[in-house]
Amino acid sequence: MNDVFAVSAAPHIKQRISVSSVMWQVVLALTPALLVGIFFFGIQSLFLTLYAVIAAVTTEALIQKFRKVPITISDGSAVVTGILIAFNINSSSPWWLPVIGAVFAIAIGKQIFGGLGFNIFNPALLGRAFMVASWPTLTTAGWKATTPMSNLFQSSINGLRNLPSNVPDVITSATPLGVVKALRDTTQISSDMANTVMDNLTSMNTLQDLFWGNIGGVIGEVSAAALLIGAAFLAWKHIIEWRIPISYIGTVFILIYMFGGINGMFSASILLPIFHILSGGLILGAFFMATDMVTSPVTKRGRLIFGMGCGIITVVIRLIGGYPEGVSYSILFMNMVVPLIDRYTVPKPFGQIKRV
Repeated sequence: MNDVFAVSAAPHIKQRISVSSVMWQVVLALTPALLVGIFFFGIQSLFLTLYAVIAAVTTEALIQKFRKVPITISDGSAVVTGILIAFNINSSSPWWLPVIGAVFAIAIGKQIFGGLGFNIFNPALLGRAFMVASWPTLTTAGWKATTPMSNLFQSSINGLRNLPSNVPDVITSATPLGVVKALRDTTQISSDMANTVMDNLTSMNTLQDLFWGNIGGVIGEVSAAALLIGAAFLAWKHIIEWRIPISYIGTVFILIYMFGGINGMFSASILLPIFHILSGGLILGAFFMATDMVTSPVTKRGRLIFGMGCGIITVVIRLIGGYPEGVSYSILFMNMVVPLIDRYTVPKPFGQIKRV
C-alpha cells in the first residue's frame, strides 16, 4: 500500500490558501480607497499611511523578537493593520499620530494576546479608539477635501455656521454625520431650517458626492465606490461573505428609516438611510473590519447576529450617543461577545438525534 492517508479532526476540506495570501489580497482590496484618498486629500495621505505601516511592521517584529517567537511580518497582517489605522485619521493629522496608533494596535490589540489568531479585538479598531480617546481633536477635527464639495452640502455647512455661538462646535466641521448630529442635538434652529438642511444632505447631488468621495472625511472612508470595489474583489476571492456586511448595513438602513428623522420618528425620505450608509465609516467597517476572520463569529447564524448587533449599536450611538459616528465602538463591543455568540449558534451535527 503506497497511499498515504491523513488522519485528523474535522473539517477535512482543504484549500490552497494561506494567511499571507489572504492578507496581501486585503491590501490589494484597500488600494483603490487609498488612491482615492490621495487624489482628494493630497500626497500627505500616502505619507501618513506609510508611517502607520512602517510602525506596525516594526512593532510586530520587535515584539516577536523579544518574545523569541518566529517573526511573521511577511504575512501582511501588520501591513493591513497599519493601512486601516491610517484610513481612520484625517489627512491633516501630524505624522506621529498614525505611528502611535499603529504601535498601540499591534502591541496592545494583537501581540499582548499572543499574536494573530489569538486577539479578541480588531487591532486597527482598538488603535483608532485609543487615538480618539487620547487626541479627539487631532483624530477627527479639520476634515477637508482638496476639491470642492457638493454645493448643497457646503451651503448647509455655511448656514449652520451662522447659528448662535452656543450651538455645538461639531457643526463647524465639514462632515456629513457631524451636521446631522448637530441638527438632532441643538434646539437653536427652527424645524423648517432643519428640514431644509436635511433635504440638502439627502439630495442626489450630495449622495453622489458621498458615493464617489468628493466630500469631507478621513483618508480611507471617504469614497464608498472605492471601498465597494475592494469589497467586491474580496467577495469574488471568497475571503469575505455576505452575512456580516449585509446584516450590518441592512440593520442600519431599517433603524435609520424608522427613527432617524429630526424628531426621532420615521424618516421623511428613503434617501436618509442611504445617506447614513454612505457617510462615515460604515462601508469600511462593514466590509473590512467587521468581517475580520479572527474576531468575528465562525457560525453562519452567528455572523448574522454579529452584523445586526453592530448595526443596532451604530445607530444608537449616531442618533443618541455623544459621537456622530459609532462604527468602531459597535464592532469592538460585538468582538467581546463573539465567544458567546459562537457558543449558542453551533449548528446541529448532521445525523444527530435529540435524546428524549
